Amino acid sequence: MPTTQHSAAAERHMQAAHAHEAAAASHNQNDHLAAHEQSKLAQERSREAHEHSEQLFKAAAETK
Repeated sequence: MPTTQHSAAAERHMQAAHAHEAAAASHNQNDHLAAHEQSKLAQERSREAHEHSEQLFKAAAETK
């Protein structure tokens, strides 16, 4: 499996982590609307990362 495919999944995980950190920072500043939006973004990025990882897993299983 090419490294770039794994890098794409890792990048989505990093984006999700960053969105979680931004949501926490907004929440700590009592900006609950921004925190909610960042949490939604984090959830979306986490879902994308999970789906991408599953696609890589299925592709690897098919090559065996």
